Amino acid sequence: MTDNRSRSESGMNRKRMIVLALGVMVAACGSEASDEGLVARVGDYTLSVDDAVNLLVDEERLAADVGVIESLAELWVDYTLLAEATARDSTYADLDLEPIVLQQVRQVMVFQLRDSVIQVDTFVTDDELQALYEAESPELALRARHIMLQLPIGAAEAQRDSVSARLEAVRLRISAGESFEDLARQVSQDPGTASNGGDLGFFGRGDMVAPFEEAVLALQPGEVSQVVETPMGLHIIRLDERRIRGFAEAAPVFRRQVQARMVQEAESVFVAALYDRAQPQTVEGAADIVREMASNPATELSGRAGRRALVSWEGAGVTVGDVRTVLQLESPALRAQLSTGTDEAIGDFLQSLARRDLLIRAAAAEGLRPPGDSIAVLVDDARTQLRGAARMLGLLNLDQAPGEDLEIAVARAVQGALMGNLTGATQVVPLGLVGFQLREGRSSAVLSEGVGQVIVEIAQIRAARSLSPVEQTLGGAAVADSTGR
Repeated sequence: MTDNRSRSESGMNRKRMIVLALGVMVAACGSEASDEGLVARVGDYTLSVDDAVNLLVDEERLAADVGVIESLAELWVDYTLLAEATARDSTYADLDLEPIVLQQVRQVMVFQLRDSVIQVDTFVTDDELQALYEAESPELALRARHIMLQLPIGAAEAQRDSVSARLEAVRLRISAGESFEDLARQVSQDPGTASNGGDLGFFGRGDMVAPFEEAVLALQPGEVSQVVETPMGLHIIRLDERRIRGFAEAAPVFRRQVQARMVQEAESVFVAALYDRAQPQTVEGAADIVREMASNPATELSGRAGRRALVSWEGAGVTVGDVRTVLQLESPALRAQLSTGTDEAIGDFLQSLARRDLLIRAAAAEGLRPPGDSIAVLVDDARTQLRGAARMLGLLNLDQAPGEDLEIAVARAVQGALMGNLTGATQVVPLGLVGFQLREGRSSAVLSEGVGQVIVEIAQIRAARSLSPVEQTLGGAAVADSTGR
């Protein structure tokens, strides 16, 4: 009991120290400062190693690795700039939100094109449906649970081995008799299933990614898999139930699957015809340009550079500016993949953008372009949504004391927003293209040396928690000797 109380008081003391650390965070305002002891900086704001440790050390469900800390630092940059921009003008009149809106509008245009031009007869008789059902044998229904640990984006082999070893240790605890469900609630990093003991419910063939499905199919009810890697992370899986669904039970869902497949096949034929007529060609050197942009998506472009074609066809093409916008809107995972992708993989990515552009142009040719005033309305809606996000994060009305510098109030609010994200009290708000716009003209960096310091300090603090009081005393002395503190 005494040990638990001391840990709790230690955690509370660390959180109280956050307020004191705010003075350090903005101490560099108005002057050039060293990057020593920093994880990130943007403009005159800095995120110190101590700040990052205070935020993460008590969130033991999050591994203290490069991916987690870099993601936190990037989010800190976005939130800092959003808080500052909101304080100066909560209407965001200076932000160009039209590119985001246009992406949404173009998607709607493609849906309208499908509905008006791509006519598909999706009527399927019961006899036809049963014949397909018997031919494809989708009657198998599986129910399973899983425990997932996330892999950092672009994880090195050593990081992957570390996460795999942690999950293997969990698997051995299950083999020794511990509850799969309890361990899923404690350690799984899948927010959709962890609270339910990892329960995925019933699913059929094709519902899960291939490595996951293959692992489940190899299990008997009650068995637990080895560690399995998928694009979502690393998993251990327990098959709970395997049963056969009769046609009458499966027919409603299977009918929808067949109809969706018919629509998709018709769309593929339509797009292929557009593509064959246009014959888009990827220009030489395009892959190198995409890799560079994926590594540095905030790089500013001149008008001429932005108009340079990476894929071209008669009268049109996919430009550097088009790709830059897509990279800024998409997830960091895609940017990480493209920054080290092969020429072939990047070529496929560019050709997919060409196909999308051909569909948008076909929709416009059919008169499906929305009126200009509707875009203005959507931009206003986007500004309202951004204001709502700022309110949810506590960045809308800063608690700024009389005479207090704006930078101090911003720093305090951002710390609160990040803590809310980490504890689950508030949702993470990735800013995407808005974040890149806010960064324009502002110097920002995430510092690898500071990231490494955070990893070391969190590991030391968490390791000390598992020691007895005597071991903590001895360990503390050893840590002091090794760090010079």
